[in-house]
Amino acid sequence: MANSTADAINSGSFQAETSCFHCQLPLPEKGTIQATIKGLDHLFCCNGCKAVCETIFQAGLEGFYKRTPENGVLAPPPELPGDIAVYDLDAVQEEYVHELGAQREIHLLVEGIHCAACVWLIEHTLRRVPGVTKAAVNLSGKRLFVEWDNSRLQLSKIIQKLGQIGYSAIPFDPEAAEGVLQRQNRDLLYRMAFAGFAMMNLLWVSVALYSGADKGEFREMFHWIGLAIATPTLFYSGIPFFKGAWRGLRNLHLDMDLPIAIGATITYLYSLYVTVSDVTVGEVYYDTVVNFIFVILVGRYLEAISKKQAVASTQRLLDLQPRVATVLRDGKETIVAVRSVKPDETVLVKPGDKIAVDGVILEGLSSVDEAMLTGEFEPVAKAQGDHVSAGTINGHGMLKLRVEAVLKDTALGRIIHLVEEAQASKAPIQRIADRIVPWFVLVTLSLATLTFMLWLDSGFELALMAATSVLIITCPCAFGMATPMSIAVATGLGARNGILVKNGAVLETLSSIDHFVFDKTGTLTEGRMSLSAIYMKSACWVPAAKSEDGMPAEVQALFEYIAAAEQYSEHPIAEAILNYASSCRPVINLKEARNFINRPGFGIKAEVDGKWVLVGTSAWLDQHQVQRNGQFEQQVQALDKRGVGSLRCAIDGQEVAVIGVEDQIRADAPELVEALKRDAIKLTLLTGDRRQTAETIAERLGGMEVVAEVLPEDKDRTIADLQQQGGRVAMVGDGVNDAPALVRADVGISLGSGTDVSIASSDIVLMSNELAKVRLAAALSRRTLRTIRQNIAISVIYNIIMVPMAMSAMITPLVAAIAMPISSLLVIGNAARIRTLFK
Repeated sequence: MANSTADAINSGSFQAETSCFHCQLPLPEKGTIQATIKGLDHLFCCNGCKAVCETIFQAGLEGFYKRTPENGVLAPPPELPGDIAVYDLDAVQEEYVHELGAQREIHLLVEGIHCAACVWLIEHTLRRVPGVTKAAVNLSGKRLFVEWDNSRLQLSKIIQKLGQIGYSAIPFDPEAAEGVLQRQNRDLLYRMAFAGFAMMNLLWVSVALYSGADKGEFREMFHWIGLAIATPTLFYSGIPFFKGAWRGLRNLHLDMDLPIAIGATITYLYSLYVTVSDVTVGEVYYDTVVNFIFVILVGRYLEAISKKQAVASTQRLLDLQPRVATVLRDGKETIVAVRSVKPDETVLVKPGDKIAVDGVILEGLSSVDEAMLTGEFEPVAKAQGDHVSAGTINGHGMLKLRVEAVLKDTALGRIIHLVEEAQASKAPIQRIADRIVPWFVLVTLSLATLTFMLWLDSGFELALMAATSVLIITCPCAFGMATPMSIAVATGLGARNGILVKNGAVLETLSSIDHFVFDKTGTLTEGRMSLSAIYMKSACWVPAAKSEDGMPAEVQALFEYIAAAEQYSEHPIAEAILNYASSCRPVINLKEARNFINRPGFGIKAEVDGKWVLVGTSAWLDQHQVQRNGQFEQQVQALDKRGVGSLRCAIDGQEVAVIGVEDQIRADAPELVEALKRDAIKLTLLTGDRRQTAETIAERLGGMEVVAEVLPEDKDRTIADLQQQGGRVAMVGDGVNDAPALVRADVGISLGSGTDVSIASSDIVLMSNELAKVRLAAALSRRTLRTIRQNIAISVIYNIIMVPMAMSAMITPLVAAIAMPISSLLVIGNAARIRTLFK
């Protein structure tokens, strides 16, 4: 089928082109590209389309345009992925290629495939490339399978060739991309869907049988229809239960899968017996088999989803680690796999690249985005001699680094190790149902056997019906639903109220928490610095939103120097100073600053109007041999007592001022602390700040224990120590450095404003950043656990009443099949009552 481009090729008329000759998109009003191809002039929307078209015609593949669907619109060629030479490295290819021999094969994910014409163009282009032995495109998946001779052709050349004809490609590993857990979850979903479909169809058979067809001429037909539907359901959807039952028996452990498997099998076999025999007494219960398989699979699927989330935090951290680095060897830039980089080698980091190693800057000036490691969103200025960490992102400057550590030895690697270790050490939740089920199973089997033996003298069929009734009526369906149903309702309710519960089972654990540990910065505080006071020898200025008198002249003169020096710093404190300078009345005009120097963790130095200005810590001033002023010590101590940090300021070697900077406490933090203390919950403030400042903040919050001056590793260790003392600990944080502690804690809670890694590492995310939701989450967990216990009690009471009746043959399998869902309906109804918590 020909489009307008193909018609133009055939007719040779291109006088009224209003769209791009290649992609058929409208031509721009300005910047239209014109080119002569095979003696005819054509118009293009961009140079990319022009280059692709020329390549296609030069290769003799202009048949592509004749195969493009009529009125089909392509798209301008996408940009090629950066650093495609990386994909030539064996260390990189081994993740995508099955065998690293001379002959290799790979799946490529191709951007820009639109139709069958694209398939034709890609396959015909690559088959003409020397070294390519096979090229096959999957149109629906937009994937390309390529076989090539690596000794004759590099993978980057194949990707480059695709780029020349308008397609962008990157390696794709179907197995790794899907993941083991995802495949298992998908398999479980298919089994559940199959059982659900069978259940809906069997309902019609059941309605017919229960309405009187079991006595008429169609009885046998409906029985065989039920058999045809139930058989594949039992042996396909029920396979997980049979495998679990066999695994438990092999390990001498009676778990919940065994009674499910026995109940389903016995019920099916009895129904099969009724179907194939000529007996007129007895009913078939294929609907019972299918119904409880479907219901229990729903609960299993909800649990399977949480397993997939359990590895998300570690994977997110691993994604931060670059796979390759540019190493300078013999004066040449060489791209190598990170694992082959050695300590003391020199690595080049280009602007915008991720830093692949821990190292020290040898040359260059830049700012580095460390948000994914520290939680601080402001880039940090880096210069010669400064340390940088793997996983952080370089800013505008080119850096040369001396390698200090790679992979697991880097700061990022240590955090990954801590997260993995904490995940492995977290004990599984022991459900009440799990403790009861082994005994429940044993009792059920014993009672069914005893019932069969007691009634055997009265006839085999009656004995079989009575024993089957016991197995049906004691089916652990209510036990299986007691926990997942309650958790499903609770998690849905929490999500609607800004409490995202990522692992439903954690609600059980949260209900028993007796100790909350809070990170300070960004959790109990807002994470934004503001000016608190400026102290000089003869003046003191406390900034305010409104001031009739304005800033004293002496303070304003000093502040002009300070603001000028800080204008090139990207630290949050510098931002606070500059924000205040811009809001002052009159507005402070920034002077020119020269020779700016920034030392992270210490301070800044700059030349303003010929004077050297220093702003930073006491140690920073001592390093520059500044003459100190003893009268400022009193102000510094006063600031510490108020929980306010302090900056020392010096001009031309003389200390002239102290600036107070503070991070405001969240408005709802004191209320939360008070509420948790009323609930007899222990509270701890965990921070890297100085102890005196942290203790003051703890006082302002209402009082709590303080653990100060801690590193990320220490946070994790602190949680572990509290757990060893017998505490059930919940950790509330928001930064990547909180990730190990969030995972180590019995329950990890992060704020929605936190980093991706902290959110992925936690069990509960407060989407609205309202700290009051911490207490609401605890209340939700207590209600959920209480409901779970009630549901289990309902199931037990139900069995206490119904099992004796079944053993006495007062209940037929039909009545048992009707009565069995009652316990499930009671469990569902009771779980729905959780929704009343927020009303």
